[in-house]
Amino acid sequence: MSIPTPQYRLQAIRAHDIYEPAEDTFLLIDAIEKDIKEIRSRQPKLVLEIGCGSGVVSTFVNQALGGNVTSVATDLNPHALDVTLETAKLNDIKIDVVRTDLFAGLENLVGKVDVLLFNPPYVPTEEEPKSNIELTYAGGRTGRSTLDRLLPRVPELLSPRGVFYLVALHSNDIPSLLKEHAEQMTASVSMERRCGIEHLYILKFVKNDVSPPKNSIPDVVPTAPLAESE
Repeated sequence: MSIPTPQYRLQAIRAHDIYEPAEDTFLLIDAIEKDIKEIRSRQPKLVLEIGCGSGVVSTFVNQALGGNVTSVATDLNPHALDVTLETAKLNDIKIDVVRTDLFAGLENLVGKVDVLLFNPPYVPTEEEPKSNIELTYAGGRTGRSTLDRLLPRVPELLSPRGVFYLVALHSNDIPSLLKEHAEQMTASVSMERRCGIEHLYILKFVKNDVSPPKNSIPDVVPTAPLAESE
């Protein structure tokens, strides 16, 4: 059964230079819907979206999980947080919003995030962004300036059952991204789609199980004390 796309007010989004739901937004939603049974099997308790924009993705995930999760959304643009709250209210769900850069000040969430969502500014650009709308897409020369600040922190941010969904562009060097932190996370292409001149990807990173295998032999085997000589 298809999960409906959340309602949102386009007029409010356009009035405040907030990123309008577009092909990348809906590709991320499609990837989550494709994986929803697996995500539910992880029994997530905490969902964090970084750079929430309109709040459509956070709202969709919350609805898809039956509202049985705590949803937290961050953004630097205070208007985006207002619109996210409005989107949540329109769809009768609750999202906690925080104005911050990435997840600064939310270190209490480290190791607790079960589902992490990020649609970063991924377009390669030469000039620094000068407006809220430019901040939503301008990713520096590689298109990864913001992503490269977050990615090293992702393994510690995720819970042991955590999964991370990332929107990326072909020019962001997908093979390189898939190899990032391979010792801590297993990465794969969840979905991809050509949208005009853009080739979009949804990358999925799953926290590796670092617990020792059952019946493993311990590194140090305790020995009985030597008998004292008479």
